[in-house]
Amino acid sequence: MLPLTNEADIQVREVPLPTAAGHVLSMRMFSLPEPRAVLIMAGAMGVVQGCYEKFARFMAGQGFAVFTFDYAGSGASLHGHMRNCKSGITDWGEYDCQAVIDYAKAHYPQLKLHWVGHSVGGQLLGMTPNVNKIDNAVTVACGSGYWRENSPPTKRIAWLLWYFIAPVAVPVCGYFPGKRLNMVGDLPAKVMQQWRRWCRNPEYAVGHEGAAMRESYASVRVPITSLAFTDDEMMSERNVVSLHGFFRNAPMTMVRVSPAELGVNAVGHLGWFREKYREAIWAGKILPLLK
Repeated sequence: MLPLTNEADIQVREVPLPTAAGHVLSMRMFSLPEPRAVLIMAGAMGVVQGCYEKFARFMAGQGFAVFTFDYAGSGASLHGHMRNCKSGITDWGEYDCQAVIDYAKAHYPQLKLHWVGHSVGGQLLGMTPNVNKIDNAVTVACGSGYWRENSPPTKRIAWLLWYFIAPVAVPVCGYFPGKRLNMVGDLPAKVMQQWRRWCRNPEYAVGHEGAAMRESYASVRVPITSLAFTDDEMMSERNVVSLHGFFRNAPMTMVRVSPAELGVNAVGHLGWFREKYREAIWAGKILPLLK
């Protein structure tokens, strides 16, 4: 690991980012004055960019210009009421992720561009048209959402969510009121509708969307490392293997670790970006993969 930099030296900049869909994303950049590489942090479903700020600051201290952002209709990229947001998961890849990659390449054309995708942030690699501008990708706790293959804690309630709660809540509210239901978080209607269809298909998005989506995943040639945790309460090993199998032309490395191997009690699906994992995961597992 490179020597840590005084956090006071890290510059933080708010970057309103227009997309071809007509949205303006909230994006933030963390960096030293002369970064050595670029990193895009693509978050999980329902997790706002602020949750990744300490990780972004850590990576900026290691010499990366780090971009975090909220997908259209979420976090600070929600403008107006959520029921009026027309974005879906596929739009997050086609417009949002594409815009972030283009911005990063335009401003740092000579530097290597890395991607860390948490959960859906890894899935979106297969839905982003300019994905091959990335030099290297790490997916974290990322797998297929097919509910019958979910880890037991999630599988026990997934059928209720996909077959009863979501089909009722979305038409009634005009969006998915996840905060009130203590499930996932609030999501635009199209996001939840797509996700529901995919999670009921054994081949997830590829199975439901068909040949075009299958070919989109197959077109990815970026080297990918999957970092998964044995105690992930959402993604089973089968979910992880299934999703990464769609990237059939990308050089692939699969890494699966237990909390005991990391010297910690638990990680789960949403744990890794917490600062207490700074040494065990950020420095010990992710940083060595970003070369």
